[in-house]
Amino acid sequence: MDNQTAIIWGGNGQDGFYLSKLLEKHGIRVIKLGRQENIGDYAMVETYIQQYKPAFIFHFAANSTTRHSAMFENHESISTGTLNVLEAVKLHSTDTKVFLSGSAMQFKNEGLPISEHTPFYASSPYSVARIQSVYAGRYYRDKFGLQVYVGYFFNHDSPLRSEQHVNQKIAAAAKRIANGSNEKLTLGNIDVRKEFSYAGDVVEAIWTLVNQDNIHEAIIGTGKAYSIKEWVAYCFSEVGLNWEDFVTIENGFIPEYQVLVSNPAVMMDLGWQPQTSFNQLAKMMLNGQ
Repeated sequence: MDNQTAIIWGGNGQDGFYLSKLLEKHGIRVIKLGRQENIGDYAMVETYIQQYKPAFIFHFAANSTTRHSAMFENHESISTGTLNVLEAVKLHSTDTKVFLSGSAMQFKNEGLPISEHTPFYASSPYSVARIQSVYAGRYYRDKFGLQVYVGYFFNHDSPLRSEQHVNQKIAAAAKRIANGSNEKLTLGNIDVRKEFSYAGDVVEAIWTLVNQDNIHEAIIGTGKAYSIKEWVAYCFSEVGLNWEDFVTIENGFIPEYQVLVSNPAVMMDLGWQPQTSFNQLAKMMLNGQ
């Protein structure tokens, strides 16, 4: 095994970027695989794992949407992709540590802090795929002794986010309006409360998790919820504007949840702590760095 190699599927996204920087800092060679290397293709996955026998594999490949129309894409990248990686590792590289991305969206959300003990709930095709991925990981861990880890992500952002993500949409609009744009920003329910983590902190949690052998599944979040309204107000205030003069609320918008917040006690017991505050993240995204 080449102990200095890591493969990241979905490596061209936000999390892949920050994790690559972290791994390279530790002297690990990183192979980033994007959409053109289809993790749903078993022969391709097997070829990479057989060739490199990496110390680490990180499975980030996914279309992070809960829309029903993405059902088959989610199934291929998340569910089938997980099985492909685990089977190839079982056959060719049993010492590899495999990290699987989990999501807050696969849990039953009753507005309380979500922990590793909160039951799963299949609320969308995306959550179905995530749940299946976790059970596949548990099967290969228990049956074949593979080192399989799952980190359950809550909302996390960075300047690399696209404007499809509401936090970046807000920050980018505030910057443009401050620079003279006459646009109005249309938003849905801004009373929704969620976490505002920094992706750079999240990958530090991933690295902490895969470098110990006692805990194999952990919630990765701040445990602190803020409303979208608070984010809007702060971003606009940072550029010297009153948000209420530039934001239109879309009546009748029904959010997927009212509150989504974690209980990250397990990760914190492992020694990880988020370093970036709500305000610091906003400033980072407004400044683009």
